Amino acid sequence: MTKEELIQALQHKIDNKTKPTGSLGQLERIAMQLGLIQQTLSPKLENPAMFVFAADHGLADEGISPYPKEVTWQMAMNFMKGGAAINVFCRQHDIQIKIVDAGVDFDFPEDGPVIRAKIARGTRNMRHEPAMTMDECQRALGQGAQLVRETFEKGSNVIGFGEMGIGNTSASSLLMHKFTGYSIEACTGRGAGLQDAALDRKTRLLKEVAEKYTTETPLETLATFGGLEIAMMCGGMLEAARLGIVVLVDGFIATAAALTACQFEPEVLDNLIFCHTSDEKGHRLMLSYLKAEPVLNLGLRLGEGTGAALAYPLLVSATKFINEMASFDEVGVSSK
Repeated sequence: MTKEELIQALQHKIDNKTKPTGSLGQLERIAMQLGLIQQTLSPKLENPAMFVFAADHGLADEGISPYPKEVTWQMAMNFMKGGAAINVFCRQHDIQIKIVDAGVDFDFPEDGPVIRAKIARGTRNMRHEPAMTMDECQRALGQGAQLVRETFEKGSNVIGFGEMGIGNTSASSLLMHKFTGYSIEACTGRGAGLQDAALDRKTRLLKEVAEKYTTETPLETLATFGGLEIAMMCGGMLEAARLGIVVLVDGFIATAAALTACQFEPEVLDNLIFCHTSDEKGHRLMLSYLKAEPVLNLGLRLGEGTGAALAYPLLVSATKFINEMASFDEVGVSSK
């Protein structure tokens, strides 16, 4: 069956359910996308997993966040102990959570439930040198791909992507600026809660960094301006698309990783479900650039994968209606 034939078949199945045409709104769009990703008229979500990638950023030394860099490892420890918002929502929806040390400047306890994938103890300070070497960036991409592949081989066909890293909204703003051409001002927000004067300073600093380097390829841009957690998410999303996995994209930072992945392989976009519109400035603009229709708008700006976890049950509902709801023919109800 060609893609066009599958679209027609899915649309017929959706429209023939016992409801007015289009009356389930976004659930119908989601059901269509899930069917296309899985190449089936009966999409199913199995063994959902949530990756939370943690890493530090050298640019945080410039005071771009109201929180100290130590909060990265402290929150990662909170994830491991099950006390963060993402833990609560993953427990609620029976999503397996996987905490990944992508590049935290901290040595986690040997017996802690963390995936040890550290490439370096954080990125370098972009004000003075590129965030990563090309080798480090490629290794991070590969590590993200490997983690997704291993999870897929254990039976997961839907994976969410979240993150933790003091300073990572700055890296995301720079990537957004470089890949979309939008101004630094349009791409830069308050992050973890900067006040006006600090936001102005952050914006000036990011302008300085953006003008310091000229890059040509997506890999070079990611290595120069990105983060280790962003690179791992990017590699994971690329591999997920290759394997036909449904990808749940969280907020601003995860969307920056998705934007980056689309620079490597534009077709990745077909597998991405954007779960919510963040309150972080620039996220709505980035979603618009990607022509994405986010599932939720709850005023979130937390990260961690929380928006993806909250949206997941709506995806389940989309599979339930397309697979279990009666058709007009089955129950003898007259269609329009």
